[in-house]
Order: sequence, then structure tokens, then C-alpha cells
Amino acid sequence: MENTLLLVDGSSYLYRAFHAMPDLRGPQGQPTGALKGIVNMLRSLRQDYPSAYLACVFDAKGKTFRDDLYPEYKAQRAPMPDDLRAQIEPIHAAVKAMGWPVLIVEQVEADDVIGTLAVQAAADGMQVVISTGDKDLAQLVNDKVYLINTMSGEKLDIEGVRNKFGVGPELIIDYLTLIGDTVDNVPGVAKCGPKTAVKWLQEYGNLDGVIAHADKIGGVVGGNLRAALDWLPMGRQLITVKTDCDLQGHMQDIRSSLQARPEDDAELLAFAAQYGVRIASPAAKAAVKAQAPAPAPAPVSGDLFPGAPLETQYETVLEPAHLEQWLARISAAQLTAFDTETTSLEPMHARLVGISLSVQAGAACYIPLAHQYPGAPQQIGVEAALQILRPWLESEQHHKVGQNLKYDAHVLANHGVNLRGIRHDTLLQSYVLESHKPHDMDSLSLRHLNRKTIKYEEVCGKGAQQIGFDQVEIERATAYAAEDADVTLQLHQALWPQLESARDAAGHGLRYVYEELELPTARVLLRMERNGVLIDAQELARQSQHLGETIMQLEQKAYELAGQPFNMNSPKQLGELLFGKLQLPVVKKTATGAPSTDEEVLQKLAEDYPLPKVLLEYRGLAKLKSTYTDKLPKMVNPDTGRVHTNYAQAVAVTGRLASNDPNLQNIPIRTAEGRRIRTAFVAAPGKHIVSADYSQIELRIMAHISQDANMLRAFAEGIDIHRATASEVFGIPPEQVSSEQRRYAKVINFGLIYGMGVFGLAQAMGVEREAAKNYIDRYFQRFAGVHEYMESTRREARARGYVETVFGRRLWLPEINSPNGPRRAGAERAAINAPMQGTAADLIKLAMRAVQDWLEQSRLETRMVMQVHDELVLETPEHELDLVKTELPRLMAGVAALRVPLLAEVGVGANWDQAH
Repeated sequence: MENTLLLVDGSSYLYRAFHAMPDLRGPQGQPTGALKGIVNMLRSLRQDYPSAYLACVFDAKGKTFRDDLYPEYKAQRAPMPDDLRAQIEPIHAAVKAMGWPVLIVEQVEADDVIGTLAVQAAADGMQVVISTGDKDLAQLVNDKVYLINTMSGEKLDIEGVRNKFGVGPELIIDYLTLIGDTVDNVPGVAKCGPKTAVKWLQEYGNLDGVIAHADKIGGVVGGNLRAALDWLPMGRQLITVKTDCDLQGHMQDIRSSLQARPEDDAELLAFAAQYGVRIASPAAKAAVKAQAPAPAPAPVSGDLFPGAPLETQYETVLEPAHLEQWLARISAAQLTAFDTETTSLEPMHARLVGISLSVQAGAACYIPLAHQYPGAPQQIGVEAALQILRPWLESEQHHKVGQNLKYDAHVLANHGVNLRGIRHDTLLQSYVLESHKPHDMDSLSLRHLNRKTIKYEEVCGKGAQQIGFDQVEIERATAYAAEDADVTLQLHQALWPQLESARDAAGHGLRYVYEELELPTARVLLRMERNGVLIDAQELARQSQHLGETIMQLEQKAYELAGQPFNMNSPKQLGELLFGKLQLPVVKKTATGAPSTDEEVLQKLAEDYPLPKVLLEYRGLAKLKSTYTDKLPKMVNPDTGRVHTNYAQAVAVTGRLASNDPNLQNIPIRTAEGRRIRTAFVAAPGKHIVSADYSQIELRIMAHISQDANMLRAFAEGIDIHRATASEVFGIPPEQVSSEQRRYAKVINFGLIYGMGVFGLAQAMGVEREAAKNYIDRYFQRFAGVHEYMESTRREARARGYVETVFGRRLWLPEINSPNGPRRAGAERAAINAPMQGTAADLIKLAMRAVQDWLEQSRLETRMVMQVHDELVLETPEHELDLVKTELPRLMAGVAALRVPLLAEVGVGANWDQAH
């Protein structure tokens, strides 16, 4: 520590923090997300790597010598987003107030300043730690200098560089010169990837050796090397980090200028007042806490400077009188964090083991109810505790916050208690703010509170040695369970302010998504999951037998085509057969270099060869049998006689629901066998299955968002949108459109919504690429609004890092500015489609809420039993059928006013397939 220099690549931190954090705002609406992120990283870094000397180095504005050498240097980089640019000066000020010397040298890049400091410090006998995500700086590594990446936890010393890149630090410049640096727009040798570069350098010693032997290197890449020979010296010069920059005028020497300084508490507190976030050193926070009359933290955008851990006061409640005291506390509190410990993660089977509560940060209790290990103390017991707590648990007036309270509500329902007053849920708060990040409590606590929580495995063990929570000693259980409630409350205090004011002029935004979509949906899902759905086990048994017979026939057919028996489920045997014995063309390879036999490969080969087609059919039927027809009957709840799926809200970044155990979203409908599985989802005697789904919902949303005149007119007039598109693209009256032309138009409509390009569209339509290009060109000529929407959406996504639904849900795109071309292209496709998918997800959630509210208010016997994509499935008694058929489409169409009418279509049947 006393002889260590810690250098931070501040410029790389800026972008990493900006894209990693949500869009936080200060009191005047100023952006603060990057500020929070960079300060958190620096605080954590200084704790993990205590050093006597520090420097945070940022790029200066303007050009450097590299721009003079090569005008295209960094030319492909997108301009800095305005919200990040606005945070630069505040970040510099905050970093200085934290005691970090800040270096910004005109006309010199941060990398070169870092390189110069590293060489000087190492020559002076100091140990140098460089925090960066930039691979270029690996060239600086030696026995005195190493790199750390705080995002990945990676440490690169000499051996680490060699293991990561295949060459040592002394060859990193040569390595990067050959492969190029797409981030900085420095070309390398075309088609020379890392493996080729390492091979050449190992064979010829260094870049000069590679250049000297260029004539001996064959193949396309050898030709590319020879074509690049004139460029390589320039590339090497651009990639080489300067280590001799003139830093006079910016500092004297390292030991006198870069000493770590204490934090300026007064400056940090003043800064906090200006930006609406608490950023103070532990000492300042303690002083503020001593003066503060209220124990709860102020509702601000999160604690940027976590400092020392908060002292905790956790109580174990073993006596009814003690529980009554806590009942008085939670009854008087405005909000109580509530959590359960149970016997199972399966919500319909889980039983209570204990309950934890918290009403202020740092204070919580655990109420053990059913711990059964030898020597366990006397406990209140489940029934006695619920008798005391039931009025509070079932009260709408007493507000609760939890982490995935839908699960806790299930558990209480298993004991006959109806949990009400759910005001907040930190799982859903996190999901609305940062749908692209993990939402488990351990991750949330680390991300927002800088607090490492006790993990379940630390209490109960792992694998075969894991015990149930009812076997955990109560003292240890209290530390874990009370912490859950405490952390949940603190997470709410950090997350809710970020949502509270996030609503636009139309009333939409993050708060709307949270309060009007996600929280109500959780209540509906709870009801729907407990309703469950009835299945016909005998029908599934018949289907299983039929599938088994067909699978055996396909096996025999495959053996005949192969000329031998083989293991149909062995990729190794399959690869040897297809690409060894049968000599089929290799489409792509696995990471180990073996020919791939995945579904995409088999689909491509099936266009020309019979065996891959049979294998695909075999795999599809085998999956249907194992996943559905064999498994579903085993999933029937013995208490209800029905199957109860679990709907997960906080999974898909678009807002769509996921379902598991069983997964109802993935039952295939494109094959007869897949559709047949739906016949086994049936109505109870005297009832019907009613299905209602939105018609062409994503195209309607596209019309609304793009405001394209031709598309709006088609929907307003009730014209078949695919026929209307064919009419526009082919330039013929709608009545003359053939079925084939309509099919082409349908592929174009949906293909472009999913960001499909010329190549993808040509494949989907089965036409030449030139023809597909002509179709796209004509489409955009006739639907100019759609084209403008796509272009503006790409621009917006690159600038902000996310796109939004009509209702303000943020759909994050972490790869939208990635230097990796395929990843960036994938993110751009997602940017176009995500607002449609996301808005469709929002609409179906609004519909679920509207339908459930109507069912309850009208006191109907009809029950919602499934939600699949854009479809709601209900079980309706005969005497309510006409009413439901009339009201259901009206309710679904009326949940939002778009520029085009919403249309919901209803079907009825004895089973799901008939109704769909």
C-alpha cells in the first residue's frame, strides 16, 4: 500500500457507468446515473486496493497526435450522449472531493498519460495497479505493473495476459496490430483473428518476423497480410501506448502530486444537496445521522457512498407478547417489509417456517414458527402466530413491501390467509428500472446498497448436504431472515425514488409501468396461478403412445437412410455419421472446432438431404413427448386436481411473461402434434374454455408508433393489412392480390417488424436476394413512415441505450454501441422490434387487469386460467358464456386508445385447441 500507485482509466469508467446505470435524475431533472456509477466504482476500488498514491485519468477534449497521423482514428465512434456529457464536470468535481487527484492533459489520450505514469512509477520501484477495461493497456504489464477489470473481476499480470491473449505483454502491440482495434477504428489484417495472429507470432517471433515471412504465408489471409504490409507500421504506431508524455504543468512528480487525500466532507455534502443524492464519507454520514430526528433515510436516488456498514438490531420473536409488541410497531408504520421462510420454493406446496418484519433500516425481527431440529426452543407456532397477525396481513390499509410478494402471498394462501395491502415489490421495482440486469436480492443489495448479503447456501448448505430451513438453528436463521426484511426495506428506499417522479406529460413512464402494469399484474397472476387449469390425463396418455410409435418409426427410417444404427441423441456419433461417413457439407462448427449438429444446421441440411429432415422430426416429437405428454399428468396437484404453472414477470426485457413448471408459452402450434397437446387442456363439466387474443397486435402498434398514413388508413377501414401491403408493394388493386402475393406481404410485414434484412427476408420468402431487396425498397416507398420510424429508433437507441414502449417501459439494449458488429446489429434489430413486443406485453397486462377486475366486481364464476403471448384463456360456466363472449373483446379493446382500433377475437370450445 505504502509504495503502490493506483491508476484509473476514467474515460472508460465514464461509458461503463453510463450504460450500466438506470436513468437517474437530480432535483432539477439533471442526469446522475453515470455519476452514481463512477463514484460507486471508485469507492469500491479504493477499499479493495488501498494505495498511498492515486490518479483518475480522463481524456481531454480535442484531437491528439493519432488524429493527425490517421484522420479516421476513432471515426466510427458515436458522439457522446448528451446525458453523459452533462455529467462530465460533476463527475470530475465528485472524484476530486473524494480525494482522488484528477489528470486531464490536453492533446494526450488517457491511455498515454497512464502509460507514462506507470513507467515512471515502476522505474521508481513502485507497484502499479491499473483499473481499466481496455485491452490496449495490456502492453504495459510487467513484474511491477498489472491490470484489473472491476466489471469482470479479472486480474492481468504477465501470466494472466499470456493466458488471455495467447502472447505475453511484450507482443501485445504486435498482436493488436495484426487483428486491428475496431473500437478505435484501427484496421488490422483482414480476416486475421486472434488465433491466426497468435499462430504467426509464435512461428515468426514478432510482427517484424511476420512481415519478413509474408510471402511464405498462404491462403486468403496470407494475401490479406501482403496487402496490408504498407499499413502495418502505421497501425503499430497508433496502437502503441506512449510512455514518455510531457506531464509538466499538470504535476511535479508522483510522490508529491498523486498522494491519496482524505475526502472533503463539506464539499461532498454540498454536492449532495445540488444533485439530490447522498454522497458523503462515513464520518460525515455519522455526523448527519446523529443530527437527524428520523431513523429512516431520506427518499433520494440511492446512497452513492456506502461507507461503513449500518449497525443492525435483529430480534428473535419466541413469545406471543413479543409478537404483540411487533404487531403494534407494524400497525403504526407507514410501510413494513415482509418476508417468509418456507419448506419449499414451489409456491402451491410451500408451508411456513417463519416470518420476518422490518419497519426501519437496520432493525428487523424473525418470528420462527416451525423449526424442528433437536434442541430447538419453544416457538409460537404457525396457527397461533397467524391468529395474531391475520388482521394485519389481510388489511388493505397496512402497506407491505417485499421481494416477490406473489410467492409469499401463495404461501399464506396455503394457510388460508389472504395477503392484502401489497404496496411495493422490490423485485418489480428493479425489473422496471433495469430489466436487463439480475433482480435477485443478493445482486440488488450489492448493486444498490453495496452490501453483501448472507446467501441461502451459507445457511442451509449445498447439493446433497443441503438441509431444509426448518432444520436451521434459530439464531442463524434470524441473522439470515431478518436481514432479508431489512435489506428489502432499504432496497425500496433506494429504488422507489427513482420510479416516483418518472412519469411523462401523458402520465406514462416508469412509475406508470410499475404502479399500473406490474403491481396489478402480480395480483392477477396470483389468482390465475391458484386457479390452475384442468388437463385430460387420458388424452395425454393416448398422445404419448402415438408419439412413441411414431418416434420408433422415425428411428428405423433414420437407420435405413444412414445405412447403420446409431445413437440419435449423441452429437458425436451424429457428427461422425453426417460429416464423416455421408460426407455432408459442414455448415458451422462448435467452439471446440467439431462440426455442429444443432437445429439450425439440420434445418439447412434438410433442404437438400433426407436424413437431417428425419432427425429434425424425431427431435421435435421426442421433445413434445418428454416435455408435455409424459410430464404434464405428473404435474397435476393432488389437492386441486389441476396443473398450476408459475408466471414470472421479471424475466423478459420486453415485459412479456414467462411461465414454467409447465412452460405454457412454448407449446408448439406449427405442427399437428403440437396443436394436439392443446386438446388436453379442458374445461370442467358444465363449463367451456374461452380464448381471446389480440388480432395483429404488433402491426397495429407499428401503425400507431410510426404514424404511417397508408398503414393507419388500412386499419381504420378494417382492410386486411396483408392484402393492403401486397396491394402497395405490387402496385395492384387489393381485389387482384393473389394468395401467394398476400403470403409474401405477410412475410414482409412481420419480417421488417423483427428487423429482418435482405438476406433474412430472401430466405423467409424463398426468393433471390435481389428480389427481396426490391420488395423492401417498394415497401419503404409506400410505407415511408415505417422507414422513418426504423431509422429514428436506431438513432435514439444508440444515443440513449434503450427504447421505450408506448406506455414508457424502458427496453435496455446493452450491445447497441458494441464494437462487435454482429452484436450491434442484433441490438439494432431488437431496437426496432422491442417497442412493438413491449407495448403488446403492456396491453395484455392491462387487459388481464381489466378482465380480472370485471370478473370480481360482477361476482362471476368465470376464472382466468392461462395467459399465453397475446391470448387470455378463461374457464366459463354455461350460464355466463354469452356475457363473457360479449364483454371480453370489449374490455380488451378498451384498455388503451391507440391511433388504430384494437381488436380482440374470441373462440369457445370444450378444450383449448377448439377455442383457439
